[in-house]
Amino acid sequence: MDIPKDYSAALSEPKWQKYWEEEGIFRFDAESKAEVYSVDTPPPTVSGKMHIGHAFSFSQQDFVVRYQRMRGKNVFCPFGTDDNGLATERLVEQTKKVRARDMPREEFVKLCLETLENEFRPKYVEDWKRIGMSCDWSIFYTTINEHCQRISQRSFIELYKQGREYRKDAPTMWCPTCQTGVSQVECQDQILDSYFNDIVFKVNGKELVIATTRPELLPACVAVFYHPDDKRYQEYKGKKAEVPLFGLEVPILPDERADPEKGTGIVMCCTFGDQTDMEWQKAHNLPIRVAISGDGKMTSLAGKYQGLSVKSARKMIIEDLKDSKLLISQEPIKHAVNVHERCKAELEIIPSKQWFIKYLDVREDMLKWGEELNWHPRHMKVRYDHWVKGLQWDWLISRQRFFGVPFPVWYCKKCEEVILADEKELPVDPVTSKPKARKCPKCGCTEFVPETDIMDTWATSSLTPQIATELFRDKPIFKKLFPMSLRPQAHDIITFWLFNTVVKSRLHYGKNPWKDVIISGHALDPRGKKMSKSLGNVVEPQEMIKKYSADALRFWAASSKLGEDLPFMEKDLVTGHKFIVKLWNASKLCFMHLEDFDTKKKVALEPVDRWLLSRLSAIIKNSTESFDKYEYSRTKADVENFFWHEFCDYYLEIIKDRLYNADRRGKEARESAQYGLYHGLLSTLKLMAPIMPHITEEIYQIYFAEKEGRKSIHISRWPDLSMNDEKAEKIAEVVLYAVESARRVKSESNLSLKSPVKRMLLEGKISGKEFESVREEIVNSARVEELAYKQLAKDSKKSVECAVEI
Repeated sequence: MDIPKDYSAALSEPKWQKYWEEEGIFRFDAESKAEVYSVDTPPPTVSGKMHIGHAFSFSQQDFVVRYQRMRGKNVFCPFGTDDNGLATERLVEQTKKVRARDMPREEFVKLCLETLENEFRPKYVEDWKRIGMSCDWSIFYTTINEHCQRISQRSFIELYKQGREYRKDAPTMWCPTCQTGVSQVECQDQILDSYFNDIVFKVNGKELVIATTRPELLPACVAVFYHPDDKRYQEYKGKKAEVPLFGLEVPILPDERADPEKGTGIVMCCTFGDQTDMEWQKAHNLPIRVAISGDGKMTSLAGKYQGLSVKSARKMIIEDLKDSKLLISQEPIKHAVNVHERCKAELEIIPSKQWFIKYLDVREDMLKWGEELNWHPRHMKVRYDHWVKGLQWDWLISRQRFFGVPFPVWYCKKCEEVILADEKELPVDPVTSKPKARKCPKCGCTEFVPETDIMDTWATSSLTPQIATELFRDKPIFKKLFPMSLRPQAHDIITFWLFNTVVKSRLHYGKNPWKDVIISGHALDPRGKKMSKSLGNVVEPQEMIKKYSADALRFWAASSKLGEDLPFMEKDLVTGHKFIVKLWNASKLCFMHLEDFDTKKKVALEPVDRWLLSRLSAIIKNSTESFDKYEYSRTKADVENFFWHEFCDYYLEIIKDRLYNADRRGKEARESAQYGLYHGLLSTLKLMAPIMPHITEEIYQIYFAEKEGRKSIHISRWPDLSMNDEKAEKIAEVVLYAVESARRVKSESNLSLKSPVKRMLLEGKISGKEFESVREEIVNSARVEELAYKQLAKDSKKSVECAVEI
């Protein structure tokens, strides 16, 4: 065998990635009768390039996928990209130096599609191939292509017909920067510095002090509330308060939602400052005054403050309150503010006409749906439960943006009746097409107005099980693909992707979309902090792959249990690289002695070889159990320890004499050592193949592929060895202890490990006959000149003792 001296990941990894794709190694077989293992692969948002968090999470997903494939399952593992909506819109605007609102919609949509197809997506997908993802790349989708739009629009129509969707002019969480409504799941709490401002309202000329953090909402004030049990304010019941600076008169009302302990205990209700304002407005049938516009500027209701930004208006109003002696005091505070998760802008609540999916009525059912999933790790279910219990809004699914999946809807120009697209004509863009219906079924009008909003990207991404599996709708195997076997994802999108997918699946099909859920953590910087460009602590996975290898990066990712955040430590990649080098060098040594090995010949095994196979059997059993429970990190740790210490440090050294000196030790003894070498190395490769796919493939192809008749280690059989040999393990314990004792004494004496040992006295619980069966192993591996053995009593506390004389 012509084996290179050194392994080159830079040459090997691209070579095997190309080989796997060209040979269809990971291709899903729609005609196979094997058990299907279907994966709802996360479609990453096209955002320029893969980041370290992607490499971390997707590697962990791939460990599982590769293992299941080696267990003989017909793995359905597609790959998709999430490339509709605001993220893509912003990326195109930045790179092409354009603004969507300054262009005709059709022109901007065309620019987005062309840029995605020709520039962003091809480079982006290459990053995932480069880390060794074992997807079937022929099963590919994008969340903006016609296939996805058809499924998303069909979902909308079906839920509308169920009575689950409605359009309403209602208070909406609004991002003034993105100028669109947002759903509750897109909100983040951000702790900001602010002030409680004690402001003077007047009631019949008497001062009434009300605390607020948002004086800019004074022109939107519609009432003042106090708790009905708060005796301080009973005298104001039924009276009206004058709003400072603006001269409005608003009613003073009792309501149990007012908190006597917060601020001054009496609060102004503005339309709209928060969720409670919305509840008060509805409960008391209060008027709606809109003081902030969709672009975050003050409206005409604000008088002289019209056109100012919210922050500028706040500052100016506070100054005017001070000048008018209507500001009593200011107390600095820190409080949680809702911000848009995409742009971090503070959100407002603005009345606007939006589409919603009604689901607050099934909140209790949602908890049951979550309980029926198999969560790995189990504690991640808590995040799902907390989210469900905290739901306050129906799902807002419309966005006032330009690039995304259009609503398949027109409205009657006269009566605003909703006109749905014909399902046979999907996908449609109502802006550029007309409904099949020629007249309104309600009033007979023949003119229609298209819906110009687009759907929230999660309204489409929540359908990934259908988007992927319906590519095989015309195949008999389609019925075996859903519900899917697995949903892998990171913990930060449990409330986004996981929750919404469960909701859509339950509303459409009455069942959960998958059986198992595996949740990965986050990759952090070396100090345990979140990586961000602003902090300058971002690690580029592409650079780490160049410097070390994809396998070394995956080795690092395998160090973390599911759900755990993992600080990035470059020394872990160094460890992974050292493992690769050791595996390569050990394999070269093995292959040198396996060229004449007959895998079909029955071999009488020596005790040390039986010990290795017994230990290997235990490792395989534990690794299989670990992978079945998605505990890949345990497999990685167990196999790494076995390979370094038992296989390399001891076994290879102990059997060298039998391998090199067959004329003296005997042909049978050498064949036994070859048997141990063959199965020890092959099993190690297979156990590590899901984690380090490239180096294991390289070594497998040199020798084992031909022996096993397989095109790739990744479609070979997972190791299956059942050989529990306690007797051999007890004999080997004596051998290993003797070798270790000799090494320790030589090291302490600053002698070479090749230095001879004059005398060694071993004491152990194995019989004299058993000892004689391994005498030569000890003599040759420890270089002992005089070796004596004494059997210990059965009741001896120690199982083995050794005295060494140099």
